[in-house]
Amino acid sequence: MKLPDETNKGDVLAATSTLQQRANEIRNQSINWQSYLQSQMIGDDDYRFITDFINSDASKRVTLLTDQRSQCAKTFLSLLEHISKDQTVQYILTIMDDLLQEDKSRVEIYRDYAKKKRENIWSPFLNLLNRPDGFIQNMTARIIAKLACWSRDQMDGTDLVFYMTWLKDQLLVTGNEYIQTTARCLQMMLRDEKYRLAFANMGGISTLGTVLSGRINFQIQYQLTFCLWVMTFSPQLVEHMSKHKIIPILGDILNDSVKDKVTRIILAVFRNMIEKPEDVSMCKENCVAMVQAKVLKQLSILEQHKFDDEDIMADIEFLTDKLQVSIQDLSSFDEYSTEVKSGRMEWSPVHKSERFWRENAQRLIEKNYELLKMLIHLLETSPDPLILAVASYDIGEFVRHFPRGKSVIEQLGGKQVVMQLLAHEDPNVRYEALLAVQKLMVHNWEYLGKQLEKDSNPKGSEGSSGIKSKG
Repeated sequence: MKLPDETNKGDVLAATSTLQQRANEIRNQSINWQSYLQSQMIGDDDYRFITDFINSDASKRVTLLTDQRSQCAKTFLSLLEHISKDQTVQYILTIMDDLLQEDKSRVEIYRDYAKKKRENIWSPFLNLLNRPDGFIQNMTARIIAKLACWSRDQMDGTDLVFYMTWLKDQLLVTGNEYIQTTARCLQMMLRDEKYRLAFANMGGISTLGTVLSGRINFQIQYQLTFCLWVMTFSPQLVEHMSKHKIIPILGDILNDSVKDKVTRIILAVFRNMIEKPEDVSMCKENCVAMVQAKVLKQLSILEQHKFDDEDIMADIEFLTDKLQVSIQDLSSFDEYSTEVKSGRMEWSPVHKSERFWRENAQRLIEKNYELLKMLIHLLETSPDPLILAVASYDIGEFVRHFPRGKSVIEQLGGKQVVMQLLAHEDPNVRYEALLAVQKLMVHNWEYLGKQLEKDSNPKGSEGSSGIKSKG
């Protein structure tokens, strides 16, 4: 899948959105422009233009916009500035959006007018994003996206930051009935390299991951995954996605998806996350993360389907080949490292392997203790008892096999975190935390091993008082 050109297809898909349904109702409303003229809220020239425009068919509108190009921009912007009634503002915005949707080049009507007047084209619209009416906010956001994406002059500076921040915040609004419109605006904006870098720099990828992790319908899954897909065309942003655990999030959706278009766009994201990065190690790491997210298993299931879309079949074949190769090249440390970074730890064989810890314990201090810090962070933040138990066990094994393990864990604050888990409600967490604490306290590992054997044998048990430790 290549990055597509902007088409009307997205608007066809969004035709059932709350915004479009409401817009259909608003177009049929009648506005008494005569009353606005009589109350001097609008001038004669604006009154003439708006009434002529509304009463024109498509061909006459083309002539009107050609002959009165500047008046068009002046009238619409003046109406938005001087009229405060929600119903009328909704109507103005709707016909402005229709005007742009008919012909992309009409965005230049507003750009040229703003330049001529030496005014900021964005200010009138950005101000409307603060209106309490949801329709006004979101129809305005839709118009801004078209102006920003279709005009020769790009949005930038504080205007861009304000708008992108507004879109990002809207994704997190609980019960946002216009979220489909927000996602549609992002789909348009993020096609552009400049805009997607700006969005990523304000934490946009993390926000997309957060929303995709929640309970959302398949249409929003598709739209937000589409946003991630266009962002993968900027190789540097693939690294951001790895940091924010996008692969396991999309892996979960892929495993549950029953919609071909959701499956297709997720596979396209995965393919780009392997193909686009220039760093070979990152491509390898992403492959391992996909294996860990059980993507390979899902691919084998998808292979049995008969998809009409050739792109899906091509992506399935590509990903299957790459992931199978990655398994063959996968070392036990690669597997372990990816598991820790994914934040989804389980009792995979590598944890209980004596040989693994003997050979790899020292590697946990690489990159400024990266993996150890992640383990400790999981112990501090994870609500999952399984993850807490496994991470506690790993801390103990690191201490047991790395000569300076005890001091390293203490310096990183890990000892205190593990000790707090001694009071955890889950008995398995308490047990693994207790073992880890014992390993942090003990000096003679050979003696501890024998002592633990005795503790597990009631007949020969002598208690744990013989463990040599520091008070």
